[in-house]
Amino acid sequence: METKVLITGAAGPSGSNATKRLLELNVPVRAMVRKLDDRSAELSNLGAEVVVGDMTNFNSVSQAMKGISSVLFVYPVAEGLVQATAYLIQAAVEENVQHIVNISQRTAVRDAISHSAQDHWLAERLLDHAGIPVTHLQPTLFMEWLIYFAQEIKENNRFISPFGEARYGMINSEDIGRSAAAILANPEGHAGKTYNIYGPSEVTGQEIVETLSTILKREISYAPIEPDAFGEILKSFGAPDYQTRHIVAAAKMFQSGEFRGMTDNVEKLTGTKPLSVADFINKNIALF
Repeated sequence: METKVLITGAAGPSGSNATKRLLELNVPVRAMVRKLDDRSAELSNLGAEVVVGDMTNFNSVSQAMKGISSVLFVYPVAEGLVQATAYLIQAAVEENVQHIVNISQRTAVRDAISHSAQDHWLAERLLDHAGIPVTHLQPTLFMEWLIYFAQEIKENNRFISPFGEARYGMINSEDIGRSAAAILANPEGHAGKTYNIYGPSEVTGQEIVETLSTILKREISYAPIEPDAFGEILKSFGAPDYQTRHIVAAAKMFQSGEFRGMTDNVEKLTGTKPLSVADFINKNIALF
């Protein structure tokens, strides 16, 4: 079979970065997106075969899987993950797919208080039992989290966070995408493995605002908010209930310290160290 990678959620941060990297490596990509827009047009201009599909519709998944040799499975923080995983597995079995890379969560544990995190744990187990070689990537908190508060930082010089004094090795989506692409381009030795994906160092919210203050040359304050109160703020802005519940639960899980730690998996997989928080802020400085 000719090598071709199907990337689900290809218009999102991790999926789009993986698409770009695979195309740079001359690996053909079929990019599955929910709709045609500027993001999908960019992927098409880079050389990806763009298809519109829905991971919660089996016929749609089956059609997208035709002629595919490997898959990068990316699913948003939304309901339907376990069902989508079952659809993916059946379609992949029918097409004799040779490898699946699954982007999960660092919080994916059996007893997770987040429904999203527990569903990712269940999805991992379904993939493990599917009979197809699979590799799981478990990224920690995304650096893109800072962008969600960019307007508050820019206008009010304040970073709001539900993570309290928790320490976490924030990772950016480009490094997640590069890690996935490295495995898909050269899958030997990665089957059956789970890789925690961290940035180059652990940080706290206070350390983040100190870095912001230094780079922006103005004082940024840290405003920690208890997770439940933060959830009420999200609800007032109309955030989806499923996402809100996950963020609140994930904040509590990170505050427990259970998901601290560091690895050099990104550098081992890609040959390049991951971006630091300071690098990420400098790269997106206009937003702040």
